[in-house]
Amino acid sequence: MAKATVAIANRGKTLHPPYFEMISEAIMTLKDRTGSSQQAVAKFIEDKYKKALPTNFKKVLSVQLKKFVKSERLVKVKNSFKVSSTEKVKSTVREIQKNKANNNKTNKAVMPKAKAPKKIAEKGVKTKRLSQVKTPEKNPKSLTPMKRKGSNREGSSRRAKKARN
Repeated sequence: MAKATVAIANRGKTLHPPYFEMISEAIMTLKDRTGSSQQAVAKFIEDKYKKALPTNFKKVLSVQLKKFVKSERLVKVKNSFKVSSTEKVKSTVREIQKNKANNNKTNKAVMPKAKAPKKIAEKGVKTKRLSQVKTPEKNPKSLTPMKRKGSNREGSSRRAKKARN
């Protein structure tokens, strides 16, 4: 019974980050245009977190990949996986917040607080085109269809040729 309680206690403590973080890190680091295969992701994670992974890591990874595809956190393209666009946005927001937190800690001791730039309310703002679309000017010569030189001849069709013979 003592062994069972130790196993349950160890289950809650993992030495590696959550699977989604490991998978997204692998996909981002590999930078493959068509996405990264399951084998490539497994190899990357295995190299980085050798000692922290369980023995059935590859099976768990395949289950997690399927789960993330179903929940639309990953996108499966043929036999490869990509991070979905919504998750990319979320990850960049997290990184920016971490950077701001780190910068705030270092800047408080070094420099006084700078004024924040004014934010424009997004409700009333309309997007502007960088270049206006120009409509082509009408040219009367180009609008009339060109006449073919030999179209008015009689007997130019196959039926007419057969009838002549």
